[in-house]
Amino acid sequence: MATEPIPQIDLAPLHTALRADIDASIRAVIDAGSFVLGETLARFEQACADYLGVPHAIGVASGTDALLIALRAAGIGQGDEVITSAFSFFGSVEAILHAGATPVFADIEAGSMTLDAEDVARKITRRTRAIMPVHMFGQIGEIDSLLELAEAHDLVVIEDAAQAFGARFNGRLAGSFGHAGCFSFHPAKPLGALGDGGMLVTVDEALAAEARRLRDHGSRARYDHVSVGYNSRLDALQAAVLEVKLRHLEAHLAERERLARRYRELLSGTALVLPETLPERRHVFAQFTVRSERRDNVCEAMRARGIGCAVHYPQPLYRQAAIAERYGDVKLEVTEAVCESCLSLPLFQGLTEEQQQRVADVLMEAGA
Repeated sequence: MATEPIPQIDLAPLHTALRADIDASIRAVIDAGSFVLGETLARFEQACADYLGVPHAIGVASGTDALLIALRAAGIGQGDEVITSAFSFFGSVEAILHAGATPVFADIEAGSMTLDAEDVARKITRRTRAIMPVHMFGQIGEIDSLLELAEAHDLVVIEDAAQAFGARFNGRLAGSFGHAGCFSFHPAKPLGALGDGGMLVTVDEALAAEARRLRDHGSRARYDHVSVGYNSRLDALQAAVLEVKLRHLEAHLAERERLARRYRELLSGTALVLPETLPERRHVFAQFTVRSERRDNVCEAMRARGIGCAVHYPQPLYRQAAIAERYGDVKLEVTEAVCESCLSLPLFQGLTEEQQQRVADVLMEAGA
């Protein structure tokens, strides 16, 4: 009998385990007939604020919108520079551009794949208004050093925590460090909806008030629009699903951590560079991303054996066709090396020990 394939991600086991609670929560929204804003979203926002230890949580339509609205609510726009990582999903830079600002790319650290604070310091100019660290794959990077830089230069810090709901550093949670923290609830994220969704959190009351206006067409009351905003509201059905998942999040994250530890044991004798967990951190492993000098060959071998893998991310953001012309002279050594060697292995709730062993065996056979 043929061996069953192993996908890079499989959401079915998690949803099956929570199906009864999710169904009941969705039915309650349908019965109430309130699908936009309303009590269900407000309750989920409060639950997130309580979990993260922040006073304000604002549900929006996507993680990209959370970044855009945070930037605009912080007053960042035309003529401003925002320093960020080029090792990220395009939504990170897209939000900066839609806000009217200019992305400036700093290099990353090879181990954590998060912003290198020393290179950020070198990129600060008189036009710099913000730093946007990306908590890559679910780990908070050098946030303390970045906050010191921001204070010294009077800069705003917007955390791109899209992949890092539940990640911790010294007991504090991702999203609670900067002027605003931004999360994605894309289905593949550690806290994922059944579609798109996002959230902006902040300790700043004025920023929160402006973000709430911007997500709802710039309105402060019905038919009273004080700015040009967006139609970007996390809908009640997604909030209902996420409210259920949030109640089970700690168990889900603990399982991701357990799977990551087992990969470390299985792959300790290979030539792979395994993901680094920095001191005093909780890494939530949105992905288990390794590095291999033979990445493309390894990917080919895995796929030939029915094992899913993914490359997050194959090229720096400044090489993307949409913006490459304006960044022709940019070359970040560590970022490019990581893009050329990174490989994400299967990791999801329900991944079995036998499946992890198969993944390890194929990697070793492929000379990884």
